[in-house]
Amino acid sequence: MPSSGEAVRTDPMDGGNDEGRTGIRFREVWRAALPVGVAAAAALFAGGSVDLVHRHQREANKKHDAEAAAADTTPAAPRAVVGVTRAGTALTVRDARTGNALGLPVAAPGGRRFHQVAGDGDAYVVASSGAGKITFQRLELAADGRPESLTEIPAATISGTAAPWSDLAVSADGDRIAYVTYKGVRARIDVVSARTGTRKTWTTGHSARVSSLSWAGDTLAFVWSPVRRAGGTYTEVRHELRTLDTGGAAGDLKASKAVTSLPKGTTSAVLTPDGKTVAAGVVAHSAASVQAYSAATGAPAKAVWKQRLKGRITGLDTGEKGKLLITGSDGRLYAEGAGTLPGTDLADAAW
Repeated sequence: MPSSGEAVRTDPMDGGNDEGRTGIRFREVWRAALPVGVAAAAALFAGGSVDLVHRHQREANKKHDAEAAAADTTPAAPRAVVGVTRAGTALTVRDARTGNALGLPVAAPGGRRFHQVAGDGDAYVVASSGAGKITFQRLELAADGRPESLTEIPAATISGTAAPWSDLAVSADGDRIAYVTYKGVRARIDVVSARTGTRKTWTTGHSARVSSLSWAGDTLAFVWSPVRRAGGTYTEVRHELRTLDTGGAAGDLKASKAVTSLPKGTTSAVLTPDGKTVAAGVVAHSAASVQAYSAATGAPAKAVWKQRLKGRITGLDTGEKGKLLITGSDGRLYAEGAGTLPGTDLADAAW
């Protein structure tokens, strides 16, 4: 230990008297700052790790959502609804979710009036009447849903006049067009090929309404509603869904087969494209429901869709996506999986 008079020697490794003291202070400060630096680095690492975990979670969620969307086999609702205006002078196309018009109205051919419209899978077939003939046009839509073209189907022509009870349905392949005309209160069903013009006709001697046409392969389904005249007016006395094998011989509608009786007041029912189920529109207590029945036994199965509705169901349409479109007497269209659309200006609608 040096005496008080001796100069303080420093280790050359310390860098001299002042530098040594500075070096000592630096080491002390470093030792003091080390825990803070380690903590900051740890926090930075932890923050980066959490962000990395969140990023991986987001990517995993996106992948899961994409896989779920790809695996979902529930058919989406059609994008557009095509309607015939009440005057029959034009067709209007509307977005099925917003009700907004898609493009401009399509005018009827000169001297003719549109009457009914039905989807054929890829486009829409429209019936028009005039000069004692029913002719048909095909409406094509562009990718954005706007009307693209309206072309005549020259092979498909039926003699007769459209009536308020007339009805239309087109087979899934777009070839067979079924149309109902009347002579008084006696119905006639014509099935005509859009490609060849080949036609078959079935008639009946009974007073009845034939409505709600639908196709399942070669089978044409319809609602049969006998009518009774009382006090100068006709009243429908009952309703049943019947099927007709259009591959068989033409002739009398008595060749059709009864599938199921429908609840009182139910005038709209369709056969699903696979031919296994009858979907009937039933209204009770200000609510509309679509009741499923077995096409094999006629037994009721379950209610597949419910909708608040004040009034009656005046039409039931199955789109090419398998979804249902209800036309209500309240002037609205109820689109399954889409929304409620205004329809007071429409005489008929399809999607």
